[in-house]
Order: sequence, then C-alpha cells, then structure tokens
Amino acid sequence: MGKPIKADLDIARKRADELCELNFGIADAAHVAFAEQDGAEFISCDDSLIKKCLKHNVKIWCGNPVAFCEKEGLR
Repeated sequence: MGKPIKADLDIARKRADELCELNFGIADAAHVAFAEQDGAEFISCDDSLIKKCLKHNVKIWCGNPVAFCEKEGLR
C-alpha cells in the first residue's frame, strides 16, 4: 500500500524471464516477479492473467479486486 520495496533487480529479471517462458507478457511478468520478491498480494482485473498465475503456481496470492475485498472482509 504505497510502501517502497527493496528488490534485487537481477533476481526479478531472472524470474520475469521464467514467467515470459510460460507465456506471460513482459509487463505482467515484471509485475508478478516484483510482487513475488516482496511477498505482496497481486491484484489484477485481468482474469486471464490471474488464471495464468494460479496455473503456474505463482508464489503469492493472486486475485481480482472483489476477491481481495472478500478475503480481507471489506465491504
């Protein structure tokens, strides 16, 4: 939530390359790689991207804004 993250760019690049090999787009792969490195939750309105994340066992929670609100008990 607006906090800066400290990320190793080499590790993020390597992971993004791995995700690109799995047919993630370049920008999506970078976003997921940085989120994984920070242990953040990944929220997207792109249902196909969320399905890819779930299919390829991305190491963090991934979902849409509604699912996030439900998970957090927000109304």
